[in-house]
Amino acid sequence: MPVMPDSWIREAATRDNMIEPFVEAQQRDGVISYGLSSYGYDARVSDEFKIFTNIDSAIVDPKNFTDSGLIERKGDVCIIPPNSFALARTVEYFRVPRDILVICLGKSTYARCGIIVNVTPLEPEWEGHVTLEFSNTTTLPAKIYANEGAAQFIFLKGDSPCEVSYADRDGKYQGQTGVTLPRI
Repeated sequence: MPVMPDSWIREAATRDNMIEPFVEAQQRDGVISYGLSSYGYDARVSDEFKIFTNIDSAIVDPKNFTDSGLIERKGDVCIIPPNSFALARTVEYFRVPRDILVICLGKSTYARCGIIVNVTPLEPEWEGHVTLEFSNTTTLPAKIYANEGAAQFIFLKGDSPCEVSYADRDGKYQGQTGVTLPRI
């Protein structure tokens, strides 16, 4: 399973709208970098956030998720309380080809501040805005910057296309837009 280079990512993004909007070169001047890199694409976090709070003593239950433990914020920054968690989404909309699996890793700028970015793999033929999970592992409030880099997406090409893709099995997160909460 080879890792796909910048030339392949650029071609797939422009020919097949794999990443939209697509930033063809790394943007770094005064921002947390985003755009095309050597072997990946650094996606931006949008200005939509859902921050976990314990105001109503809500319980987080993945089988019966309620948004009563979340507050919504929209803006240029998001402050995540100490030892807390927030959901966001990418600015970019992804369309994954049938023979590609996408792995996501957090940006080192955030990791070095104790902010962990988690994203599950983007499966073949999945499409949508990617929901990003930010964990503030510190005892201090942490700041996330909207419209700047949040995570790097790495494209792995399979030896052959899969038999059953995410689209084929009507995956529950197919075509998601906005910050998407857990579903069963």
